[in-house]
Amino acid sequence: MRVVVCGGGVIGACTAYFLRRRGIDVTVVERTEVAAAASGKAGGFLAQDWCAGSPLDALARRSFALHAQLPGEIAGDWGHRPMSAYSGFVAPDGDARRDTPSALGWLNDGVVITQRIGTAKTTAIVHPRKFTAAVMDAALALGAELRSGRVTGIARDGDCAGGVEVEGSVIAADAVVIAMGPWSLLAAQWMSLPAVYGQRSPSIVYDTAADVPADALFLEYEEDGSAVSIEVFPRADGSTHITALSDIAPLPLDPAAVTPDLDAIARLQAMSERMSPLFRPERIIAQQACFRPVTQDGLPLIGRVPHSEGLYVATGHNVWGILNAPATGEALAELIADGATREVDLAPFDPARLRPLDPALLS
Repeated sequence: MRVVVCGGGVIGACTAYFLRRRGIDVTVVERTEVAAAASGKAGGFLAQDWCAGSPLDALARRSFALHAQLPGEIAGDWGHRPMSAYSGFVAPDGDARRDTPSALGWLNDGVVITQRIGTAKTTAIVHPRKFTAAVMDAALALGAELRSGRVTGIARDGDCAGGVEVEGSVIAADAVVIAMGPWSLLAAQWMSLPAVYGQRSPSIVYDTAADVPADALFLEYEEDGSAVSIEVFPRADGSTHITALSDIAPLPLDPAAVTPDLDAIARLQAMSERMSPLFRPERIIAQQACFRPVTQDGLPLIGRVPHSEGLYVATGHNVWGILNAPATGEALAELIADGATREVDLAPFDPARLRPLDPALLS
């Protein structure tokens, strides 16, 4: 059996890895580079039980466990480490708490911590680009192939997938997986798929060395009379990722063309400097943005594509793409190889639950 995985992000890498562990031939097609989009620019935060009570709960719990296991199975260091997580707010000017020392010593006065919302047993972090690259390298070491190119269509034998068209040539396959993040929307031209939207998230990465402990922050920040949610993710390699101010913007056809809104970056930098003296301009490593794939109902698309034999999709993971990638890859490998999954029920993520996008809207 031969499978072509379209997309070299974290979902594609994990799918390729778990397929190769089963001895299935895999070719990954990526138009830009491995982890070129959200998989390389996300925060990398992991939570075991933050999806409790939702259809994502089993997927998240299985994936959290796999994240803890994979460092013992795959070569490389992507900085997996347990961490605490806290919620709170930044007191605005004029607030009585503006000059109150923060409960966390590395933060400025007036950064009020209200509660701990994650412990070293329930929350963790990875460096997303390093994780994606390590998993892809592991798949390649097991015999997978990585090809550069842009997928332009699906080769078919009747209603069955026969491979993918890549810029004029065909890569033959018995099964095809679409895992192109928000660019999976393009595949609606070739198969029955619901819409996938891209939500842009700007971020700044600081070099904080060993000065910031393993404390993830989820804070409310008052800006011009309205509340903004800001997230802070210190990573094991000494970088700290800060994000806020997500917006909707046109999705460029090429992931390499994604750029942040300069006003959003300036606002985010001002917020960061208000939070801690460690977030200084000379410590900035990157000012960037990525598009997260989002579906109409907020749940990912994972499973068989309707009305086609041998076509599968895995996208729409929104903010939980890095967390849920291992369990998604494992489940797809089971579904493709055995026709059913063992660890996670994919029924809530069936692409057939949503109305397919009219391909004419993409022309």
